Amino acid sequence: MTTSHYRSGVPEDWFVDPVNLGVPGVRRPAVEDEENALAWQTDALCAQTDPEAFFPEKGGSTRDAKRVCTTCDVRTECLEYALANDERFGIWGGLSERERRKLKRRAS
Repeated sequence: MTTSHYRSGVPEDWFVDPVNLGVPGVRRPAVEDEENALAWQTDALCAQTDPEAFFPEKGGSTRDAKRVCTTCDVRTECLEYALANDERFGIWGGLSERERRKLKRRAS
């Protein structure tokens, strides 16, 4: 009886770096420089969904976008970015532009 051994052709010491592949949820080490200032965006759930949900027409529903934000690992970084850069449109960090303005007024 002959036994065939499966061989994939992949070396045993082969390694794929999930960070370099851009696998969501796998973050690069924090490096404080201009180039990596937006590295958090690679882990943003909104980058994996319909962008129109995050920039609804005036009077449109923000519910779907906010629901995505509730489970996002980088929600805090997203909100901080929007506040620091005075983002005027869209849902950022789970808040609408109006909600971000209110938050800024309370903080002042």
